[in-house]
Amino acid sequence: MSGARDGRAHRELTATPVTGPVAEHGEGPVWHRSYRGVRWVDLLAGDVLELDGDAVRRTHVGAVAAAFRPRVDGGTVLADERGFVLLDADLRVERRLGDLWTGADVRMNDGGCTPDGAFWCGSTAYDGRAGAGELYRLDPDLTVRRMLTGLTISNGFATAPDGRTVYHVDTPTRRVEAFDPVGDPAARRTVVRIPDGAGFPDGLTVDADGGIWVALWGGSAVHRYTPDGVLDTVVALPVTQVTACAFGGPDLDRLYVTTSALGLDARARAAQPSAGALFVVEPGFRGRPVLEFGRS
Repeated sequence: MSGARDGRAHRELTATPVTGPVAEHGEGPVWHRSYRGVRWVDLLAGDVLELDGDAVRRTHVGAVAAAFRPRVDGGTVLADERGFVLLDADLRVERRLGDLWTGADVRMNDGGCTPDGAFWCGSTAYDGRAGAGELYRLDPDLTVRRMLTGLTISNGFATAPDGRTVYHVDTPTRRVEAFDPVGDPAARRTVVRIPDGAGFPDGLTVDADGGIWVALWGGSAVHRYTPDGVLDTVVALPVTQVTACAFGGPDLDRLYVTTSALGLDARARAAQPSAGALFVVEPGFRGRPVLEFGRS
């Protein structure tokens, strides 16, 4: 099936739920060979969830579980409320690296790794105020650098297949921007502009062909864009707050999509009972293995 949003033809697909509404604010799916199934977070609950057959395993890791990635040497690196934490293979705290700020009004939000083994994660204010967000980089030697300031909701972080381009979102701008991970992130360029009425860009991933898959908060969809910013696939979901996506499965041919029920009133929750569920679609593209934290 094809459509013509933005005046261009594209494929239209539909994602189906693989769980019930297990998360209040599901985010950040990750597939790794060491997991039983895909993992993701219930962000404000501070929990990591894991799909194990038909069951969902939940592990509490802190006040906030913003984003995580597997470590090269085993275990996990986690962005919690105000900094980074090393977890062991059982998601138990191995080492806290210390708070990056002291105020309780800002939290970590979303991130990912670059090919050099660094873990990047951005922040946002709880009240969403403009300019309070920043983007940080945790290097394999555990040093932290502030890479961008003046953001609002630092979101969606993924690397292109060539390793020389990173995609990043500051959600209210409705833009997906690109920069060189070994250059100056401030010298970023706009790759995708989300049109008014289509929602706001949230989490994203990149497939093996370089396509950019963007979850749309308030848009009930995931959009795939070509590397030059052309919309070519729309994945529809029966919930409004679509938060993030990642490829998984043994062949990396399934797109897992997280959703949120955060802030929905009783009427909205009744109208979309699967808000907070994990969804999946087989889109005809394959992903790439998740980039790990640390040096091999």
